[in-house]
Amino acid sequence: MSSRPVRIATRASQLALWQAHHIADRLREVEPGLVVEIVEVSTAGDRNQVDRLRTMGNTGVFTREVQAALLDGRADVAVHSLKDLPTDMVEGLCLAAVPARAPEFDVLVLPTGKTGENGLSDLPHEARVGTGSPRRQAQLRFHRPDLNVEEIRGNVDTRLRKLDDGEYDAILLAAAGLTRLGWGHRMSVPLEPPVMYPAVGQGALGIESRVDDAWVREILSRLTDDATLAAVTAERALLATLRAGCHAPLGVTTRIDGQSLLLEAVLLRPDGSARWTAAATASVCDAARVGETVARLLVEQGAAAVL
Repeated sequence: MSSRPVRIATRASQLALWQAHHIADRLREVEPGLVVEIVEVSTAGDRNQVDRLRTMGNTGVFTREVQAALLDGRADVAVHSLKDLPTDMVEGLCLAAVPARAPEFDVLVLPTGKTGENGLSDLPHEARVGTGSPRRQAQLRFHRPDLNVEEIRGNVDTRLRKLDDGEYDAILLAAAGLTRLGWGHRMSVPLEPPVMYPAVGQGALGIESRVDDAWVREILSRLTDDATLAAVTAERALLATLRAGCHAPLGVTTRIDGQSLLLEAVLLRPDGSARWTAAATASVCDAARVGETVARLLVEQGAAAVL
């Protein structure tokens, strides 16, 4: 056991703090006696709760300041929602661990007291649906062009309050975030492919460290789940090959059966007026190649026009 503490940098949002404390607990499990500290960092995406995320820069609005804490020595580990972590790694940092993934699908959330069984088809004509994600917005507009798709920002509890106060008829949230924060009872209807494809890396955590910190990297490596790592490697290779950015209207689903990995992807125009799909299968050992293949298939169909 080392007397050196491990300092975890994280956003100060409710969900990010849950994730950081979860990883702290996991580290104490794999390295008994380890001292772990949490370093809260304010990010551009958290400070600005008004502007649309895509107007604030296409990548890194929730990660840049957290990564800076690693680089300047304030912290040894950074915990991110992997869907927010750009595929271009920062020099001097590495993705040191990817733990087991939570459910990656999205859910339709209805106001308290209302129920639905059939998902989007249960929403009334021109219903107001809140989501800040271009990916979710585009898929909503593709399946239900009559809906009034509106922006919504804020922590999970803030969004739920806005929904229950009548600002929206429904909102879309990630199942992982609701489950982690104890709001699982608010999941009205799961929205899964082919209706709603999740984001690249959704439900997974990405844990960074400095490349030259071998001691921390070794401890973090014990947290990695091999199946999750293979799946997100394929998904992030797709995103990197397309050069699409974290906020592109791109959705994916990955299935692993034994040593076989299937990746399906959908890319849409932001207004939902066009939709391209592609899929490929290969060994989990070739996960990155699967993502690159699916990206090429989408480009060959003309989907690059929306990027």
